[in-house]
Amino acid sequence: MFHEIFEKLQRKSQISLLNKHPNVFFKNIRLGTDNRFILHPDLKNVSIGDSVSFRNYVHVLVQKNACLELGNNFFMNNFCSINCLDNISIGENTLFGENVKLYDHNHAYQTSPEFKVFHSEFSTAPIRIGKNCWLGTNVTVLKGVTIGDNCIIGAGCTIYKDIPANTTVVNKQELIFKHQ
Repeated sequence: MFHEIFEKLQRKSQISLLNKHPNVFFKNIRLGTDNRFILHPDLKNVSIGDSVSFRNYVHVLVQKNACLELGNNFFMNNFCSINCLDNISIGENTLFGENVKLYDHNHAYQTSPEFKVFHSEFSTAPIRIGKNCWLGTNVTVLKGVTIGDNCIIGAGCTIYKDIPANTTVVNKQELIFKHQ
């Protein structure tokens, strides 16, 4: 009983956060449990289409001057995350399997005079995912990628370059059996 009350309060809190932000627009959103929206006060725009569903433990980060657009009937399964420092758009009727991750940025780094990774500096490039796409479990999409309409991205793929419309991408792994 207490657990259900807590989940309901948490959902209301996240809806309230979305409602209060002047640059966030949505309607008919469905939230699971323990979802987290981290929205910078100076984000450019968040547009969430009609009948969008977020299952459980979803994480959405939208930073200063960033733009996130989610089309109608978009579905995000458990443990997915969107990390938006630049621009991410996802078309209508697209669905994500569990643990899909989107990153429109990389940490900045230098290799000379000595190797150094910068914790608070980033290089960014937009991500565009078309309509009617299915990204399977454990897919990661990196900055600067466009995935065309009607694509299937198989489980476990890391997408680091553009995918043309009407394409299926599979992660070809060989299972090697060694007999003892």
